[in-house]
Amino acid sequence: MRNEVKALLIVGFILLVGCVSDEKMAATTQPAAGIDLVESTETTLVATAVSTVPATAVSRPTPTNEAKTGPSSAANADVTFVRAVQTDKKTWTFYVTVAHPDAGWDDYADGWDVVLPDGAVVRPDAGSPFTRILLHPHDAEQPFTRSQSGIVIPPDVTEVTVRAHDLVDGFGGQEVVVDLTAVSGPNFEVEK
Repeated sequence: MRNEVKALLIVGFILLVGCVSDEKMAATTQPAAGIDLVESTETTLVATAVSTVPATAVSRPTPTNEAKTGPSSAANADVTFVRAVQTDKKTWTFYVTVAHPDAGWDDYADGWDVVLPDGAVVRPDAGSPFTRILLHPHDAEQPFTRSQSGIVIPPDVTEVTVRAHDLVDGFGGQEVVVDLTAVSGPNFEVEK
């Protein structure tokens, strides 16, 4: 019953976020004390319940996710470690550790992607901006690790790149290239 209540809260939150303007969102989407809306194990369940698109959707990067340039600073959402666990012939769960100097709701790491060699980004559904959305800052938890299950990697793909996105500066921080045929490598491990 508790998981069902969390799932309903998450669905309501997602619907609310879709209806609130960007300016109001930062003020209205902070979760109540003790409730972590995105970091629960029901993330995949909710994505499936809300979307009619299967969790196997693959889409190309969009211009809105490109790194921003300018005098503010270089993108600094760094992927520091990736653990990829194969759950069946084509499906994986990725555990991604991200380091970013989160500064509250104005500047935080807001997502990470699994990118195929041809540049396609694997997403839980076609409407998702990232492979894994991070809806709140992690100021007091650095670096932090979050997972996403149900990631479908075509059987002929042997290498993927994992990158993180910064709300202010976009992509451009440290990425990790994961060799899916190896047991481990620089900043990654693979479990089959």
